Amino acid sequence: MHTLSLRGLIQALQTKKLSSTELVDHYFKRIHKAQALNAFIHLDEERARELAKEADKQLQRGNAPHLTGIPMAHKDNFCTKDMPTTCASNMLAHFTPPYNATVVNRFADHGCISVGKTNMDEFAMGSTNESSYFGAVKNPWNMDHVPGGSSGGSASAVAARLVPFATGTDTGGSVRQPAAFSGICGLKPTYGLISRFGQIAYASSLDQAGLFANSADDLAIALQAVAGFDPHDSTSINQPVPSLTEQLNHPIKPLRIGVAPDFFSQVDTEIQQAIMDALKVFEQAGAEIVDINLKLRPYWLPCYAVIANAEASSNLSRYDGIRFGYRTSHAENLRELITKSRSEGFGMQVKRRILTGTHVLSSEHFDTHYVHAQKVRRMIADELKQTLSTVDVLIGPTTPSCAFKLNESHCDSPKYQLSDQFTVPVNLAGLPGLSIPVGFNHALPIGMQLIGNHFSEARLLQLAHAYQQCTNWHSMIPGEWK
Repeated sequence: MHTLSLRGLIQALQTKKLSSTELVDHYFKRIHKAQALNAFIHLDEERARELAKEADKQLQRGNAPHLTGIPMAHKDNFCTKDMPTTCASNMLAHFTPPYNATVVNRFADHGCISVGKTNMDEFAMGSTNESSYFGAVKNPWNMDHVPGGSSGGSASAVAARLVPFATGTDTGGSVRQPAAFSGICGLKPTYGLISRFGQIAYASSLDQAGLFANSADDLAIALQAVAGFDPHDSTSINQPVPSLTEQLNHPIKPLRIGVAPDFFSQVDTEIQQAIMDALKVFEQAGAEIVDINLKLRPYWLPCYAVIANAEASSNLSRYDGIRFGYRTSHAENLRELITKSRSEGFGMQVKRRILTGTHVLSSEHFDTHYVHAQKVRRMIADELKQTLSTVDVLIGPTTPSCAFKLNESHCDSPKYQLSDQFTVPVNLAGLPGLSIPVGFNHALPIGMQLIGNHFSEARLLQLAHAYQQCTNWHSMIPGEWK
């Protein structure tokens, strides 16, 4: 069952060749066998099995929504009223929200069955999924390596075929980078296409809900279900969502693909070759490859770091040990209560980013750091917009290297920090970005990133689908999890 695509599972359920109960049981068996991956923080077996029985009744009656009976998983920073939402932090280790995120409700309304909440870097801050209060997540391709972060639990679960698809969040690459490290497809949509209501904030102007699946076709099906305007989210875009699956099989012959030569500096040789080989596939299918120049690329990472940390400092100020979340048991006054609660409740990665953000927001540095970064952000967005007016899509590596070894990021911090160098501009400009697998280096997956203009998800998925019709990287399963 787990080798079927999402489309294949839907067809099997709709034609009664498979029941939702059988499917849910099958995936829970796989989840339990894969506990060493540490991909999940919470499982909801009892409720999932009850929902599967209800789904089977709906399927028998023939009035079921398209995704009825399909298991899936949510990253643990989406609020769920029936399960704890921890953000992988001691600060929220025992917090259960009184409501669901819009993303959770929309998938439930389409008949999906959530099997549980996936592990992540604490408060989505990290690129390895090692900062989780609940322990590091492992990469299914090699258990000595990380799956990427911050949405590493979702990426690991989809790569190991523990669920057909899963949600994630992407602030600077936290869907695309783990998708690349784990050998699956990861989509960060246009800012505002998917509601952020009930998604616990890291950096509000950069955060965007995203999706993991094994193919572009599967992503199109899942995105169709969750995209669209939400009156509860002031950043949600009120415009119709086109049919994302209709365009998948359109020819790509007239499309122009932009490639920046400096995308390949500081990138492993094997990754460079894999991207070049992928570009040849597009050329053979009729696309035109165009050289482009992005002069502001050196400013992407520092600009992102200033803005993301500043917004994190502001957003996480709500965790004071008084209203909700972790509270210290030994404090003699209010100041001590707040200080000790935050010191004990947050991990080192989060505290480091809060301190950095507080520094750039201070009166001494606000104009020279934060305001300046916002000006540079606009320049970066304008340059990308101008470039995408001359080409249909930008293509390059998702990451400069393959998955790190566990604990390696602490020893080689520059390499770790540069892992997001190709993903952050998408968030700064609010653009959609898609990572797909295009090969391996020493048995570790290689990811290729496609970047489009605002609301060009259908085109990105079309290009990815065209590539996947000519290759089989997306269908490969880690040996231990076949």
